[in-house]
Amino acid sequence: MTDYHLGAFRSIKAFVEDKIRWFSEHGHTFETMFALMFREEENVLYERSEGYRIRKTTYGEAKAHVLRKRAVLKERLAGLAPDTVVGLHMDNSLEWIETFWAILAAGYRPLLMNLRLPEALLAEAMQACGCAAVISDGKRFDCLTLLPEDLAGWTEDEGGDAAENAAAAPAAVGPFGTELLVMSSGTSEHVKVCAYTAEEFFYQIVDSYRIISDCPQMKKHYDGELKLLAFLPFYHVFGLIAVYLWFGFFARTFVHLNDLAPQTIVNTIKRHKVTHVFAVPLFWEKVYEQALRGIRERGEATWNKFERALALQQKLPEPAARAFSAAAFREVRDKIFGQSICFMITGGSYIDPEILTFFNGIGYRLANGYGMTEIGITSVELSDKRRWLCSGSVGKPVGHAEYRVDENGELLVRGEVLARYVLCGGERTDRDGWFRTQDLASCTDGHYFLQGRRDDLIIGPEGENLNPNLIEPQLRTDGCAVCLIGARQNGKTVPVLLASVGPYLTGEQLRTAESALRDKIAQAGLSGTVGKIALLGEPLLTETEFKPNRIRLAADYAAGRLKVLDPASRQDEAVLGELALRVRTCMAEALGRPAEEISAEADFFTELGGSSIDYFGMLAKLEEEFTLPFPPENLQLRTVSQIAGYIRQNFDGAR
Repeated sequence: MTDYHLGAFRSIKAFVEDKIRWFSEHGHTFETMFALMFREEENVLYERSEGYRIRKTTYGEAKAHVLRKRAVLKERLAGLAPDTVVGLHMDNSLEWIETFWAILAAGYRPLLMNLRLPEALLAEAMQACGCAAVISDGKRFDCLTLLPEDLAGWTEDEGGDAAENAAAAPAAVGPFGTELLVMSSGTSEHVKVCAYTAEEFFYQIVDSYRIISDCPQMKKHYDGELKLLAFLPFYHVFGLIAVYLWFGFFARTFVHLNDLAPQTIVNTIKRHKVTHVFAVPLFWEKVYEQALRGIRERGEATWNKFERALALQQKLPEPAARAFSAAAFREVRDKIFGQSICFMITGGSYIDPEILTFFNGIGYRLANGYGMTEIGITSVELSDKRRWLCSGSVGKPVGHAEYRVDENGELLVRGEVLARYVLCGGERTDRDGWFRTQDLASCTDGHYFLQGRRDDLIIGPEGENLNPNLIEPQLRTDGCAVCLIGARQNGKTVPVLLASVGPYLTGEQLRTAESALRDKIAQAGLSGTVGKIALLGEPLLTETEFKPNRIRLAADYAAGRLKVLDPASRQDEAVLGELALRVRTCMAEALGRPAEEISAEADFFTELGGSSIDYFGMLAKLEEEFTLPFPPENLQLRTVSQIAGYIRQNFDGAR
């Protein structure tokens, strides 16, 4: 029988039911949750690659670390009263998991700090909830700040093996903290801080059982193991509940990402045989675009064969379609993530059904889900039927949440899984009845579809409501991210299409890009509606965003803070000079030498002394900078001029 690491239980069903029963019978507290989450001490909690070695930490080892850290925290924070708010400012890591539980075990309330928020919003959130101290992986705050070295009262390297350390760990004494606080993404004027107790998490866990009962694919293991990629931040509600809580409670394994470079993600998934990946739509869009580009690069015959196979898959009855996908698209999956992936979820914003159709068509399982910081995770599309799975539906609400669409098309949610209370703008709002999500939605046969944010609606020139989420997919062109905003001009709202084309297009290329966008607008029947196209030489997203923030973009556009490019005044020589300078910088970083020493025609190998390892490092930097594939065949692109020429020829796909 396959080993699923279930202890004495013979089935996943019995294992899960026993854990939920214990949680119910022994109180819905974080102390009970901790005991159950770390009960299977021999199971592997965390894996990470360290060079050629994969380092594994068991639940038993991590439990010992938590209790040791708890003792140190009690000493270092001795002046703080029980249930004081203590911030946790760390990126995903084993250290984050252990410190999170150490804060709770020490009797405090952890504030999960959003690393993507600007300092002003972080300070606002800390003040709103009375945060008295922060445990940080490097950043210092105005309040008491503890760094990792301040918690080094004991580590696993201080002697003894794991079993001895676990046995020597002190037992938890005193009550756990009563709640944890989660920050919103900060896309509105104020950041929201949402409080959850173990009671709400109990219902989230019960609902996760319903999910795996209705969708067996969700609980599928590979080679007897279930491993989640620690991609979504644990401090965000999606990563906290759908990733860490749902699977950590049942003692599954999390796989660490050393960085977010595309090749690192692919290599990590394949090396560790990751089975589950949960991410935001932007991630799936990039993987989708890269996969299609790779297929096209193999020639017209290969592309046509792929299109025919995908079209055939859509026509086959569903049992036969799944078997066909498994066989016909094995090579495609090998190029993307490999064969270990069993289940994938997208959530957080709108995703194009075309992307869902692609991933589900080639033999992966990608489902759409819904949740918010204020309500937790409340639905996932669990149907096996393509009609629903590839439609963009977020499914039906989980057992302890209820949905309703009001007369204005807004989605309302209520239930036991929602946050206990929300702090925002100096005000506290307790959970009471229906929560207004501000999301527009529709319902078909019990399946819910999100149609954008209510405050994103734009009033068109004829008084019609324009929904950017429904319009933007019709206006995208290759290599051009778009965002529709409402800009105030002469006292009126004018729909403006922002198009990110990158900083290096020449005047002619800008005119070509603008013409392609106008054609798309005409095809969508919006020629008299979209009042202006603004070509941008910068990304639509900042480094801290994972979806377009239309409020910020509209404000930046109105204030002239966006880099808008004018094809008529574009100085091509200056553009090409900027391009060559950026290429030279990437080359210099790869070689570890000053950029001024590199001439336009200097050969990477014969004149600059670069090695093949340096060269591939440079290609990785160039791909990240220009969003272009750089083929390594024959090492042909060897000078700044050659690389800049290649970019100019292929810039239709760059931004």
